[in-house]
Amino acid sequence: MRYLAIMVSAFTLSLGLAGDGLRAEDAAKGKISRERINEAIAKIEKLAQDTIKANGAPGIAITVVHQDEVIYSKGFGVREAGKPELVDADTVFQIASMSKPLTSTVLARMVGQKEVDWDDRIIDHDPGFVMFDPYVTHEVRLRDMLCHRSGLPAHAGDLLEDMGFSKDEILHRLRYQPPSSSFRAGYAYTNFGFSEAGYAAAKAVDKSWNDLAVEKLFKPLGMASTSYQFADYEKAKNRAKNHVLVDGKWTTKYIRQPDAQAPAGGASSNIKDLAQWMRLHLAEGKLSGTQLIEADAIEETHTPQFVTGYTPAEGRIGAYGLGWNVNAERGGLITLNHSGEFSLGVRSQVALIPIEELGITILSNGAPTGVPEGISQSFFDYVLDGELQRDWMTLANQKFEQMTQEDKDQLADYSHPPSDRGAPLNLKSYAGKYQNDLYGIIEIAEKQGGLVLRSGPQLNEFKLRHWDRDLFTYEPTGESAAGTAGVMFTIGPEGKAERVSVENLNLDGQGVFKKVD
Repeated sequence: MRYLAIMVSAFTLSLGLAGDGLRAEDAAKGKISRERINEAIAKIEKLAQDTIKANGAPGIAITVVHQDEVIYSKGFGVREAGKPELVDADTVFQIASMSKPLTSTVLARMVGQKEVDWDDRIIDHDPGFVMFDPYVTHEVRLRDMLCHRSGLPAHAGDLLEDMGFSKDEILHRLRYQPPSSSFRAGYAYTNFGFSEAGYAAAKAVDKSWNDLAVEKLFKPLGMASTSYQFADYEKAKNRAKNHVLVDGKWTTKYIRQPDAQAPAGGASSNIKDLAQWMRLHLAEGKLSGTQLIEADAIEETHTPQFVTGYTPAEGRIGAYGLGWNVNAERGGLITLNHSGEFSLGVRSQVALIPIEELGITILSNGAPTGVPEGISQSFFDYVLDGELQRDWMTLANQKFEQMTQEDKDQLADYSHPPSDRGAPLNLKSYAGKYQNDLYGIIEIAEKQGGLVLRSGPQLNEFKLRHWDRDLFTYEPTGESAAGTAGVMFTIGPEGKAERVSVENLNLDGQGVFKKVD
């Protein structure tokens, strides 16, 4: 879901960290005792257990790192609803957009090794990449894509992925996507823009993206269960399947294959591996005392590049770094985090307090929920304040319910058919091929006394249901699907359709198709 996925990236700023506990002006390394942290862990362990019992998620995995030590790793619940296999520290989850800070870590090592620079132009490494504006094509840098300020609209390309287009075709078609803001003037969370930075960096050293990540990060850190290839997740014997709620029951209804946007959302991992990655960030690029990534390079990923939110009444500022949300809270305490979400059944979050060398990662195999944020925010309350400031789990789940509804509200309400419904034209008047640059050709065809819409390279077929005169509806599928969408035909003077507007493809004004011979 487009709106929900956008909001996940800034979610913790909207929740905020309240309380009168440890403040930035008091904070120093070692200020928080291990005893306080262990007490907090015991409380979030109970929170996780209670969440599973209350049907809040089918499975959860949590790991905590403090002062370069993995002090907690534990699983809760099951890998698949209705089956006995339990989640443990080795269980592999898809991590969705938590892949982004993982990706910027790979690039940080390349920057430290002088293989690329944050300010390299995309076309220096991928000369075939083209944006809508020739000036932006010439000037857009790795940094711009990694902090979502290229001008691409939020989630540009995601609908093409849902339609079944390949990675290369999606990236090619971004040249037909008009910007939503001037270059570097707006923040818009964009999976395929972010992914292009990773792919361009891989081309700089003539490697595939996954091979590059294995060489630069996964192998040196011993992250043997981590991959950017869906096939590796799918063949893992100990893996958590994705779940959505159907009539109140967690169900493995969907498979999410995210290879096209691998650097932005395609990673899979377990808490055992991700704990080592947190250690690396909290130790300024060192692992077990060895400088794996230059400190300046990894610090740049934590440096604000674009302000994304400001709540002066509560003294909070949110920004996006290079693959990280960077927040100033509690009078200036800096926290780093990134959430991940597939509406088809995945939730995740990593959250760090660098000055305390403290981090937590939560993975869950059910969506949409606020479970990871509910746990992480509760953990930081217990650690920093000694007590819970509010019911974060309830608040986080309510926030996600609200965001899910806002996603649906982008589309018209088709729950109540019009009482004075107009009859359609002869169905032949609508049939034919329609085209636009971004989404290519769609077909409207007669079938079994009705109409179908066929779209994408495989011509995926959707049944059209008549709504009113020249308006029909259909049920989109895929990660961005938010419910029933309209298909509206414009009729020419000869009584035949000349154009068609597909509502869910038209949220950025790109869903109008002209009839072609």
